[in-house]
Formats: sequence, structure tokens, C-alpha cells
Amino acid sequence: MSKTLQDIAQQLNAPRTVKNKKATEVEVVKQVPKVQLIYAFNGTGKTRLSREFKKLVAPKDFDEGDENDVMLSRKKFLYYNAFTEDLFYWDNDLEEDVAPRLKIQPNTYTDWLLTLLKDLGQDGNIIKYFQRFANDKLTPHFSEDFAEVTFTLERGDDKGTEPLKISKGEESSFIWSIFYTLLDQVITILNVVEPAERETNQFDQLDYVFIDDPVSSLDENHLIELAVNLAGLIKSSESNLKFIVTTHSPLFYNVLYNELNSKSCYLLERFEDGTFELLDKYGDSNKSFSYHLYLKQTLENAIAENKVQKYHFTLLRNLYEKTASFLGYPKWSELLPDDKQAYLNRIIQFTSHSTLSNEVVSEPSAPEKNTVALLLNHLVSNYGYWQKEEEQHG
Repeated sequence: MSKTLQDIAQQLNAPRTVKNKKATEVEVVKQVPKVQLIYAFNGTGKTRLSREFKKLVAPKDFDEGDENDVMLSRKKFLYYNAFTEDLFYWDNDLEEDVAPRLKIQPNTYTDWLLTLLKDLGQDGNIIKYFQRFANDKLTPHFSEDFAEVTFTLERGDDKGTEPLKISKGEESSFIWSIFYTLLDQVITILNVVEPAERETNQFDQLDYVFIDDPVSSLDENHLIELAVNLAGLIKSSESNLKFIVTTHSPLFYNVLYNELNSKSCYLLERFEDGTFELLDKYGDSNKSFSYHLYLKQTLENAIAENKVQKYHFTLLRNLYEKTASFLGYPKWSELLPDDKQAYLNRIIQFTSHSTLSNEVVSEPSAPEKNTVALLLNHLVSNYGYWQKEEEQHG
């Protein structure tokens, strides 16, 4: 039956019967799922859905510019969508020859967000996380009041370039880096069980995080890395915080599906009469995504170009897991070559999802890169499932 977006929002907020995994014995309870993934084509209404959901969980005098509404939203609802990016804009004063600056539109939401990040000392983490998706020499510089940002290219000495205007894709990555750093802090703080022991109590009433299509301008490799990072962050959450993630990217959707152990999956459809339907899906079992073939192709390209990175071990593990599940093996490690434990250890070593800026990201050595090629070739060459796929697609 077709529904309005208000109906869909209520459906997402409705408790469902699930097994309580934290209980010592099997216990069936009614609760909202911790993670809900939604796939929808562009133009379907994902951003409007995030606004309707905001109205539902923070209904008081809903208005984008209303101070009371923003105060309520930040207590119960944290979101990232197209409106988040609209709060950042460029000041290009060419007549006065002023350096280009990315300004942050002042309102109660951005004032709170940036002041909080400043008070928590997170500007350095924003910069380092942003540089992972842009150029590691491209450096943001926050103004003292956090009202604007300039960007320079560092040269390895005390002098950088004059402030420059970054691309739209880099701008989106920077805004996402701010949100991601805040989300990291939110999860870390709420993981402290006793409210009195938390660094701040500004998140104590937070119920939902709604994320709509983060950084869709990224190339595929970086989009995979972002999805793995986000999934790792969500899995690290031990509080009652709930997450809704919407996307039009099959790749982003499927990486999240494979990385997250417990989630509900949907397809949002929009009909010609303006009504909607939220259909239950089962992740990459929907053949239209063809995720397993994409994984294989991504790994083959990285091997051929000698560009194997840390996250490729995660993709390789996902591919083994999917194949083992399809063939009925209880453990994916059973598909590994003879010295199973040694290869298992090598893969596990490179599948950490931690993204804290003060941790060193290990670069695979040449033998470790060769391990990816060896194990991919072993999987494709020794299991009939992949040999059949090769014939069908090849």
C-alpha cells in the first residue's frame, strides 16, 4: 500500500520484534533497529524523508531557522544531508582581491556544532580526516572564531601556497569530515555508561543519527573507504543511539551492508502519484547490485596496477565471506589455502576499521600485497561458484 513520507518516517520510528542479543538468555523484545539502511534512486525523496523524520522526533515548531526547533533537534536528532552542505558557502571578493574563504553560515546549529568541536579540540582531527580523502598537502585553516576556513597547499617548509578555492568534491569531503569527527566524538562520549563521567552531557538525550548520501562525489576507492570507516564507527557505538543511512549508491549501500552485522534494509520507491513505499530488502541478495562481482573487479584492478592498500584486505575478506555463505561453509576461513591460520592472521591484521587520527595507518609491504593476489587467485581457481561466474560474465 502506497504511503506518504510522513508514514515512512513513522514506519522507521516504529518498534519491531527483535532478539535482544545483550540478554544472557534468548529474549524477544520490541525496539527500533539500531541500524536501518535505505537504498533509493536520486530524486526519490531521501532528503525530504530526513526532514519528515526530524519533524517526527523533534516536532516542536518545526522550522529550519527556528531556534527552539534547532535546540530540540540537537538534543534528540543529529543529521547530515544536502541542507548541511548548504550551511557552507564561498566568499569570493575578487574586487578587493581577498583570499577565497569558505564561510560557515551562522545559526544556532552551526554555532553549537563548531563551538563544540573547538571546545573538544577536534579541529586537528577534522584536518587529518579530510586529508585522507583529498590531498594530504591540502590543509584547512579555521579562523579563531570558527566562522570561516581557508585552504592552502603545504610545500614541506614553513610556507604554503596562497589561500585557494578547492573543488566542489573537496568541499563536500571537508564538510563530511566535520560531521564525521563530531559523530566520532558523540559515540565515544555516549559509550561512557555513567552520564556524570562523560566529557559533556550535550548528547545525553540524542536518539537518532540520520545520514543521507555522504560525499557521493568521491571516487569508488575512497567511497569504499568512507563506508568502511562509517560502518566501523557505527559498530563501535555501545549506547542506545540509532542510525538511519540513505543512499543512491549501490556500492556504498553494499559495503555498509556487508560491514554491519545487524541492520534492517529497505528500498524506497516513489510512485507517479507522489506516494511512496518502503520495501524490505535483504542487502546484496538483491541481484541488481552485483556487489560480489564489483569486489572481484576492484581487487583485480588494484593487483594489476600494484595499488593494493589496507582496505583491499577488507574487500578480500568480504569476498571470502560471501563465497563461504553461498557455498554453505560455516567459516570463511575454511576456503583459505593449506596454511589457513597464517593466511587468516594476515587478513585479520589488515581489517581493522579504526580511523583515529593519531594511529598510524599501516602500508602493506610487497609480500603482503602479493598475499591479496595469491588469495584472490586461490578463491577464483578452486571453487566452482567462481568458475561459473567467470563463464557467465566473462
